[in-house]
Amino acid sequence: MGLSPEPDRRSRDAAHAGSEFVELIEVMWEQGREAVPTGPVSPSQLRVLYALDREDGINLRMLSEALQSAPPSVSRLCDRLQATGLIERTPSPVSRRELELRLTSLGRAYLTDLRKRREGILMATIDAMPPKARRALLEGLRAFRDVAAAPGQDSDGARTWRSAG
Repeated sequence: MGLSPEPDRRSRDAAHAGSEFVELIEVMWEQGREAVPTGPVSPSQLRVLYALDREDGINLRMLSEALQSAPPSVSRLCDRLQATGLIERTPSPVSRRELELRLTSLGRAYLTDLRKRREGILMATIDAMPPKARRALLEGLRAFRDVAAAPGQDSDGARTWRSAG
């Protein structure tokens, strides 16, 4: 009674196509990451760089929360990133017991180059699409983004669905 109806065939087909799309994007993203000259950065390290790009100057506890990872694991990731010169730890002006984490100029350059390469890979693919398909892609992606960003997400980021009854 309280179960939501089974998704229609179009929704299942769209979800399957979306899964294939994400897998292709992951492959393209990896190609872009491998092409950046700074050297290989693991996916976990890349998450740290993205988080620091969004919230420069956060402390380890805040970074651990943002990544939903244990502080010792995040600390080891930061150790490796600091050793490669991509991030730096500086004393906090508010608390002598805390350190702030920041991207270095090399870290910012790495992300800029990575994003530029990835965007280039996407642009080449999208440019090869017929104009009508590009417009449909843009419209579909905007609608997907709007629904995915709307309230109704649980704490794990999964979409919560209301029951039909």
